[in-house]
Amino acid sequence: MSQNHTSAAGETGVLATAGTGAARFFAARGGDVDHIFGACGIDPETLTDPTLPISLKSYCSLFETAARTTREDNLGLWFGQQFKPSDLGLIGYIAVHSSTLRAALDNFVEAFPFHQQGTEMALGEQDGLARLEYRIFDGRIVSRRQDAELSLGMFCNIFRHCHGSCWSPQEVWFEHPQPTDWQDHEKAFEAPVFFGQRTNALLFRTQGLERRMPTNDPRLLVLLRRCIRTLGVQPTGPKPLSDQIKDYLLKVLTDGCPTLEEASDALQIPPWTIQRRLAEAGLTFKELVEETRRELAIAYLRQPHLPLTEIAFLLGYSELSAFSRAFHRWTGVSPRLFRAGRIGKAGERDEILD
Repeated sequence: MSQNHTSAAGETGVLATAGTGAARFFAARGGDVDHIFGACGIDPETLTDPTLPISLKSYCSLFETAARTTREDNLGLWFGQQFKPSDLGLIGYIAVHSSTLRAALDNFVEAFPFHQQGTEMALGEQDGLARLEYRIFDGRIVSRRQDAELSLGMFCNIFRHCHGSCWSPQEVWFEHPQPTDWQDHEKAFEAPVFFGQRTNALLFRTQGLERRMPTNDPRLLVLLRRCIRTLGVQPTGPKPLSDQIKDYLLKVLTDGCPTLEEASDALQIPPWTIQRRLAEAGLTFKELVEETRRELAIAYLRQPHLPLTEIAFLLGYSELSAFSRAFHRWTGVSPRLFRAGRIGKAGERDEILD
């Protein structure tokens, strides 16, 4: 009998093994583990079950909260660097027991929808250079920087399992803006790192993809691939239209606020269909734009190194004054006051604004 798991209704999920060792890692950095997990609604014990799904939004929030409360801005980066492929459970074992590195990546990408929902993964090659892309497309998950950094670190360790600890990519891409201690990223990956990209990705030379995986086990691999389809999360179907629009907005806001017609062209859905389907959900296109900007603004303001003028640009505003007026309308305070800690101090009211 099928035992496929799903997360709570309407939520995308991830197998809990993605957080293996998180509690210990947070504690070693002075984090209050009970507070961090409690704030995100996750029981630390669930991370010990290799087939138990948890909410992907809660998982991402777990690392954002830990980074904020421990005041270690690059927490996700360092968590991913020490995360072994086997710590990922079924999908990690699928990679390390594949025949070659190329097969490991192909099998990993193929099985990933059974490990984590609401996510795009792709592997492509051109002119001797390959790119492993990773991106959450659930538009309800706005704060996802820590997840991106830990995930690419995890993926790097699949390569290092095959080639040794000295392996490094040619380039690393991240969607989010450049953080304060960006030099740590180049140190961790031993490669140039670029921020503000349209996706998260590892770029590497195709030479070496045919190298044998040192733990290749073809019989075990067959069993593992069957197991993840039976015990993993169910791959998600079509995204709700509101999520498609929010995901689109997250990708294009830096180019200016898009119109309904531009969203219609990008999604290949007639504008009147978008309006009708959003109205059925009690929403409008303008409201989704405002909601997405508000959520992004709060995420960016929690990063003290980002100037307010840059945040305004990232949200598609041509002037800082326009952003300031909008933020005051959303929250009742100016961006400067919010950042100063008069609201959300010590995380006490963050949930109200999330």
